[in-house]
Amino acid sequence: MLCYFAWLMVFLVVSVRAGTITGTVRAEGKAAVTGEAGGGAYDSRKFKFAERVNYAELRDFVVHLVGPVGTNTTPTAARVQVISTKKVAQRGAMFSPHVLPIVVGTTVEWPNYDEILHNVFSMSDSNPFDLDLYKAPEVRRWTFDKPGRVDVFCSIHTAMSCVVLVLENPYYAAADEKGRYLIANVPAGKYQLKAWHERLPAQVQEIIVPENGEVKADFTLGIKGLPKL
Repeated sequence: MLCYFAWLMVFLVVSVRAGTITGTVRAEGKAAVTGEAGGGAYDSRKFKFAERVNYAELRDFVVHLVGPVGTNTTPTAARVQVISTKKVAQRGAMFSPHVLPIVVGTTVEWPNYDEILHNVFSMSDSNPFDLDLYKAPEVRRWTFDKPGRVDVFCSIHTAMSCVVLVLENPYYAAADEKGRYLIANVPAGKYQLKAWHERLPAQVQEIIVPENGEVKADFTLGIKGLPKL
């Protein structure tokens, strides 16, 4: 009984000393030079149907704390454990979701709901794997034991690609359709907060999470901060 109350007190103290991070994340492109955005060659048969990036419609943003927050400092390989199971479905020769943020040690299931063969694989440096050929109703799994971006493909179908973003801590959120995100129960302290998108440079802000309440951090990602000629 004493042990139970001691555990309860620790839980309540940690809960009280935790804050929330909220905000929005969006993308913007470079301002088009007058006369170059339309007309001329852009209206030619050669380029008329070339699909352009609509930055206002970009989705799949992920916001997360940087580093092994709330974990020990031993090497990743020594502290890996299976924490939970997530799923990426193969349906209609597409992966869903397209972006899956997880914490190190998570096992991901890759069910194939199609009546055709798929071959899920990645040649990423951090988590290379090959699930080989299989089709419905088989489900295969892979545990991601190192942090990093993992680009995943099907060896058969060109349109099948997704990203598994393996993070060092559980304090992350995928932004919703309006670009809003919320990360709850974050221990009070100073952190580096990163906003990520698969085709844009990431952006980092330094934040201070209060012991109670919330801190707001908004991001606008774009092609900026990169070396230029």
